[in-house]
Amino acid sequence: MKKFITLALLLSAVAAGMAQVLTIRDKSTGAPLEMVTLLSDKPYAFTTTNAKGQCEVKGFAQSSLIRISMLGYKTELLSFKALESAGFNLQLTPSVIQMDEVVVSASRWNQSRTDVAQKVVTIALREVSLQNPQTAADLLGSSGRVFIQKSQQGGGSPMIRGFATNRLLYTVDGVRMNTAIFRAGNIQNVISLDPFATEHTEVLFGPGSVIYGSDALGGVMSFQTLTPQFSLTDSPIVSGKAVTRYSSANEENTGHFDINVGWQKWAFVTSISANKFGDLRMGSDGPDEYLRPFFVTRHDSVDVVVTNPDPRVQTPSGYSQINMMQKVRFKPNDAWDFQYGFHYSETSDYARYDRHIRYKKGLPRYGEWYYGPQKWMMNNLNVEHHAHNLLFDGMTLRLAQQRFDESRVSRDINKPNREIRTEKVDAYSANLDFSKTLGTQNTLLYGAEWVLNHVTSTGLDQNIKTGESQAGASRYPQSDWGSYALYLTDQYKPSEKITLQAGARYNQYVLDADFDTAFYPFPFVYAESNNGALTGSLGAVARVVNNLTMSINLATGFRSPNVDDMGKVFDSGDGIVVVPNPDLKAEYVYNAEAGVAWVIEEVVKVDLTGYVTRLDNAMVRRDFTLNGLDSLMYDGQMSKVQALQNAAKADIWGLEAGVEVMLPAGFTLSSNINYQHGEEELDDGTTSPSRHAPPWYGVSRLTWQAPRINLQLYALYSGERKFADMPEEEKSKPEIYAVDADGNPWSPGWYTLNFKAMYQFADHLTVSAGLENLTDQRYRPYSSGIVAAGRNFVLSLKATF
Repeated sequence: MKKFITLALLLSAVAAGMAQVLTIRDKSTGAPLEMVTLLSDKPYAFTTTNAKGQCEVKGFAQSSLIRISMLGYKTELLSFKALESAGFNLQLTPSVIQMDEVVVSASRWNQSRTDVAQKVVTIALREVSLQNPQTAADLLGSSGRVFIQKSQQGGGSPMIRGFATNRLLYTVDGVRMNTAIFRAGNIQNVISLDPFATEHTEVLFGPGSVIYGSDALGGVMSFQTLTPQFSLTDSPIVSGKAVTRYSSANEENTGHFDINVGWQKWAFVTSISANKFGDLRMGSDGPDEYLRPFFVTRHDSVDVVVTNPDPRVQTPSGYSQINMMQKVRFKPNDAWDFQYGFHYSETSDYARYDRHIRYKKGLPRYGEWYYGPQKWMMNNLNVEHHAHNLLFDGMTLRLAQQRFDESRVSRDINKPNREIRTEKVDAYSANLDFSKTLGTQNTLLYGAEWVLNHVTSTGLDQNIKTGESQAGASRYPQSDWGSYALYLTDQYKPSEKITLQAGARYNQYVLDADFDTAFYPFPFVYAESNNGALTGSLGAVARVVNNLTMSINLATGFRSPNVDDMGKVFDSGDGIVVVPNPDLKAEYVYNAEAGVAWVIEEVVKVDLTGYVTRLDNAMVRRDFTLNGLDSLMYDGQMSKVQALQNAAKADIWGLEAGVEVMLPAGFTLSSNINYQHGEEELDDGTTSPSRHAPPWYGVSRLTWQAPRINLQLYALYSGERKFADMPEEEKSKPEIYAVDADGNPWSPGWYTLNFKAMYQFADHLTVSAGLENLTDQRYRPYSSGIVAAGRNFVLSLKATF
């Protein structure tokens, strides 16, 4: 009898232990749901489901309110006891109407979006699977919330709220990707990220400098890559996917494979993707100025201009790319979580297409202009610790080392001299973030950041006829750029319906640059800068009723001078020499925004956000003095001295609107539109429309979903930019624009109609197909160098296990 009782008690204990595993499934299909988030504020607890739709929930045992959410599904608010009563089994109902999913980009910590005063947009993984974006830039653009500029096919420079390039911030697994050579001109670093290895993407709109520091003026793009998942039983969990894809507009061939192997304390994930893109074909209906009638090739040591057999094919624009990722995760107990990640991306050479369509005396200006392989490598260690002590409840340490390699190769047509400029950046960073709950109403978030960039820049001039090479002028000085910061944010909830937040950050930034006077005879060899920046934010969120949320936020942001700013010493005009300014300080933005989100009868969601932004102390060239002199002898002539100075400003305002409607029989209708208007001060003191405030743009979608099928008809569209409204800088680029009746450059408005389908024809097999740009429009998005794809057939097959 004693043995029977002992056995019964042991079985009960095992059953109780097993009962702590929650399984979540799709209500319509019964399929397990991966990456469902569970969040409890009191006490704090957070977890996500694995590939089997399971997660350990014993850490929620004292929680009276658990927020269970996933994009594309109705959020459930349940207590631990309710989950226990349901036998730790839960079904989520598909729904596009959602207000309170969990976001991380606003504070680096998991929190409900309804507690965030700033606008945050999450790009759903299901939507990414349906859209099948070729690059991370396309992933952002498919949301209809971010405008993407492309100088070439191997590119993608986001524009958000009138800002772009080094005034936006990118993070990967919480690590800043921006470097000291991010420039004011368009950049393409975002294509180093692999959409297949991205499990969560967020866009934080407006200044984010309190949490992220320099460059976070217009917004923050946060990419979370695949997280290794643990097994919740004694048996290991093995899951993954294999994907192959073809696209007709650029003869794309892509393959991807990832695998997760997890035990109870150890887990590993491996991911690899390979892409090959051919020359991009434009549409048939649009401006003839966009056609490519001829291109340059080299025969018998001579540059030859040849007729393009198909003027719609943009030669040269093809390239290839490979992405690899390896992660290791170790969780010895509930208090500690260690995660190491290795990322590597490399492209082939790829032509800068907008340079290939520059002409001189009716002929192409360049015989060659291409970027060398763009390489990115990151090693990062992430340590999470949860404890309840006087200093913190949660602590995260992020240590990262990154290496960026990029180069530019150019040669004028039928000229022997080839210029090769190579840049390497070694970036190191450490972030220490803490979270502490004070009483029942306050949550304190605070931390420190250290960043160091070492820039190595070299120049090489080659004579392609003789084969001789010699050192050339480098693009940048050899430099070190550093940033050191402390921040503090307090979130106060006087009631369940109101959330207030306030934060501040102090940042010290330093720059040391060594100049090589072998090519430029400047009377200096060294420049340094050491200054500070103080930023802050103040916001409030009010849940007026259960389905109506209103928010207001005031924030400042800053961008500290980087090596690209100081390196402009190498840009000189006739009779002008530009020298470094060690007193150059950060430029600031001051932003105010208000938003409202309203869900009506759980079938309609309307959201509207308005904002006003002032950029102050912007860095522009102005007359300067060096050692008391306003002119100096440079390269044999007396030249006026100029320097970058904090002397300009810009004003931007805009509206962002969205609506989602659940229709009968599984149909949904959604639409998002963005309007922004900006004016900026130029180097000569005059004003111009802001270069990085594109015309209005948006997306509208009609979607039908059933248990195994997802169909979507959608339209992407953008307004025109007439010559009178063109930024002055854009007027100087006639090669990338259409020509109006007066012979002036302008950017026509455009639209595309598109259809996508995804069908799961077996438990582990899914086929996706799409027809993009159904009407074969020939269009070039504002400020882009390359024309967008014409009619494009996409076919993809995915196998999961």
